[in-house]
Amino acid sequence: MDFKQIQELVKMVNKSNISELSIEQDKFKITIKQKDNEQPVYTVPAVAPVYQPVPQAAPIAQAPQAAAPAEAKPAEAKADNLVTIKSPMIGTFYRSPGPDKPSFVNVGDEVAPGKVVCIIEAMKLFNEIESEVSGKIVKVLVDDASPVEYDQPLFLVEP
Repeated sequence: MDFKQIQELVKMVNKSNISELSIEQDKFKITIKQKDNEQPVYTVPAVAPVYQPVPQAAPIAQAPQAAAPAEAKPAEAKADNLVTIKSPMIGTFYRSPGPDKPSFVNVGDEVAPGKVVCIIEAMKLFNEIESEVSGKIVKVLVDDASPVEYDQPLFLVEP
Protein backbone atom coordinates (compact mmCIF):
# COMPACT_ATOMS: atom_id res chain seq x y z
CA MET A 1 0.00 0.00 0.00
CA ASP A 2 1.50 3.35 -0.95
CA PHE A 3 1.24 6.73 0.74
CA LYS A 4 -1.41 8.05 -1.67
CA GLN A 5 -3.74 5.12 -0.87
CA ILE A 6 -3.30 5.72 2.86
CA GLN A 7 -4.20 9.39 2.40
CA GLU A 8 -7.36 8.39 0.53
CA LEU A 9 -8.34 6.00 3.32
CA VAL A 10 -7.88 8.72 5.92
CA LYS A 11 -10.08 11.10 3.90
CA MET A 12 -12.79 8.44 3.54
CA VAL A 13 -12.77 7.67 7.28
CA ASN A 14 -13.01 11.40 8.12
CA LYS A 15 -16.02 11.85 5.84
CA SER A 16 -17.85 8.76 7.11
CA ASN A 17 -19.31 7.68 10.46
CA ILE A 18 -16.63 5.02 10.83
CA SER A 19 -14.70 5.43 14.06
CA GLU A 20 -11.98 2.88 13.31
CA LEU A 21 -10.68 1.09 10.20
CA SER A 22 -8.10 -1.72 10.16
CA ILE A 23 -6.57 -3.20 7.01
CA GLU A 24 -4.15 -6.09 6.88
CA GLN A 25 -2.30 -7.24 3.73
CA ASP A 26 0.60 -9.69 3.75
CA LYS A 27 3.15 -8.14 6.13
CA PHE A 28 1.43 -4.76 6.20
CA LYS A 29 -1.16 -3.66 8.77
CA ILE A 30 -2.74 -0.21 9.23
CA THR A 31 -5.35 1.06 11.68
CA ILE A 32 -7.02 4.44 11.24
CA LYS A 33 -9.00 5.82 14.18
CA GLN A 34 -11.19 8.87 14.03
CA LYS A 35 -10.83 11.47 16.76
CA ASP A 36 -13.60 11.55 19.37
CA ASN A 37 -15.51 14.84 18.90
CA GLU A 38 -17.30 14.49 22.21
CA GLN A 39 -16.10 17.13 24.65
CA PRO A 40 -15.47 16.07 28.25
CA VAL A 41 -18.03 17.27 30.78
CA TYR A 42 -16.63 18.77 33.98
CA THR A 43 -18.70 19.08 37.10
CA VAL A 44 -17.88 20.88 40.31
CA PRO A 45 -19.04 19.09 43.43
CA ALA A 46 -21.43 21.20 45.45
CA VAL A 47 -20.16 22.08 48.89
CA ALA A 48 -22.77 21.22 51.49
CA PRO A 49 -23.12 23.82 54.24
CA VAL A 50 -21.97 22.70 57.67
CA TYR A 51 -24.41 23.52 60.42
CA GLN A 52 -23.24 23.61 64.01
CA PRO A 53 -25.74 23.55 66.84
CA VAL A 54 -25.91 26.69 68.94
CA PRO A 55 -25.03 25.82 72.52
CA GLN A 56 -27.91 26.41 74.92
CA ALA A 57 -26.92 28.47 77.96
CA ALA A 58 -28.11 27.35 81.35
CA PRO A 59 -30.64 29.67 82.99
CA ILE A 60 -28.88 32.34 85.06
CA ALA A 61 -30.22 34.79 87.60
CA GLN A 62 -31.72 38.06 86.29
CA ALA A 63 -28.85 40.37 87.30
CA PRO A 64 -26.07 38.53 85.38
CA GLN A 65 -28.31 38.26 82.28
CA ALA A 66 -28.66 42.03 82.13
CA ALA A 67 -24.88 42.43 82.32
CA ALA A 68 -24.11 39.88 79.56
CA PRO A 69 -25.60 41.90 76.63
CA ALA A 70 -23.72 44.99 77.78
CA GLU A 71 -20.43 43.06 77.59
CA ALA A 72 -21.23 41.71 74.10
CA LYS A 73 -21.85 45.17 72.60
CA PRO A 74 -18.15 46.25 72.42
CA ALA A 75 -17.27 43.04 70.51
CA GLU A 76 -20.15 43.60 68.07
CA ALA A 77 -19.14 47.23 67.59
CA LYS A 78 -15.60 46.13 66.73
CA ALA A 79 -16.92 43.61 64.16
CA ASP A 80 -19.25 46.23 62.66
CA ASN A 81 -16.40 48.42 61.44
CA LEU A 82 -14.81 45.58 59.42
CA VAL A 83 -15.27 45.48 55.64
CA THR A 84 -15.67 42.12 53.90
CA ILE A 85 -13.99 41.35 50.57
CA LYS A 86 -16.31 38.84 48.86
CA SER A 87 -15.86 36.45 45.96
CA PRO A 88 -17.23 37.86 42.68
CA MET A 89 -17.53 34.35 41.17
CA ILE A 90 -17.62 30.62 41.74
CA GLY A 91 -14.25 28.90 41.50
CA THR A 92 -11.15 27.77 43.37
CA PHE A 93 -9.51 30.25 45.76
CA TYR A 94 -5.72 30.68 45.70
CA ARG A 95 -3.79 32.96 48.05
CA SER A 96 -0.64 33.09 45.87
CA PRO A 97 0.19 33.25 42.14
CA GLY A 98 1.87 29.83 42.29
CA PRO A 99 2.66 26.95 44.64
CA ASP A 100 6.19 28.19 45.36
CA LYS A 101 5.28 31.91 45.44
CA PRO A 102 4.43 34.01 48.53
CA SER A 103 0.80 34.92 49.32
CA PHE A 104 -0.61 38.11 47.84
CA VAL A 105 -1.69 39.31 51.31
CA ASN A 106 -1.40 38.02 54.87
CA VAL A 107 -3.05 39.00 58.13
CA GLY A 108 -1.72 42.42 59.13
CA ASP A 109 -0.87 43.54 55.55
CA GLU A 110 -2.13 46.91 54.30
CA VAL A 111 -4.29 46.87 51.17
CA ALA A 112 -5.43 49.68 48.89
CA PRO A 113 -8.02 49.79 46.12
CA GLY A 114 -6.67 47.92 43.09
CA LYS A 115 -4.21 45.73 45.03
CA VAL A 116 -4.51 42.02 44.14
CA VAL A 117 -5.52 40.02 47.22
CA CYS A 118 -6.05 36.54 45.69
CA ILE A 119 -6.77 34.55 42.52
CA ILE A 120 -9.95 32.64 41.75
CA GLU A 121 -9.70 29.95 39.09
CA ALA A 122 -12.90 29.47 37.11
CA MET A 123 -13.06 27.27 34.01
CA LYS A 124 -9.25 27.13 33.69
CA LEU A 125 -9.01 30.94 33.80
CA PHE A 126 -7.14 32.60 36.66
CA ASN A 127 -8.90 35.80 37.74
CA GLU A 128 -7.05 38.29 39.95
CA ILE A 129 -9.31 39.64 42.68
CA GLU A 130 -8.49 43.20 43.68
CA SER A 131 -9.33 45.01 46.88
CA GLU A 132 -11.97 47.71 46.60
CA VAL A 133 -11.15 49.19 50.02
CA SER A 134 -8.06 50.40 51.82
CA GLY A 135 -7.14 49.13 55.24
CA LYS A 136 -5.46 46.26 57.08
CA ILE A 137 -6.25 42.55 56.54
CA VAL A 138 -7.64 41.26 59.84
CA LYS A 139 -8.63 37.73 58.85
CA VAL A 140 -8.42 35.34 55.89
CA LEU A 141 -11.72 33.42 55.84
CA VAL A 142 -10.95 30.77 53.17
CA ASP A 143 -8.27 28.06 53.02
CA ASP A 144 -5.89 28.03 50.05
CA ALA A 145 -6.97 25.88 47.06
CA SER A 146 -10.53 25.46 48.34
CA PRO A 147 -13.75 26.01 46.37
CA VAL A 148 -15.63 29.28 46.87
CA GLU A 149 -19.16 30.36 45.97
CA TYR A 150 -20.41 33.64 44.53
CA ASP A 151 -20.55 36.38 47.19
CA GLN A 152 -18.73 34.22 49.77
CA PRO A 153 -16.65 36.29 52.24
CA LEU A 154 -12.91 35.91 51.59
CA PHE A 155 -11.18 38.52 53.78
CA LEU A 156 -12.04 40.87 56.64
CA VAL A 157 -10.44 44.32 56.35
CA GLU A 158 -10.21 46.99 59.02
CA PRO A 159 -10.51 50.34 57.21
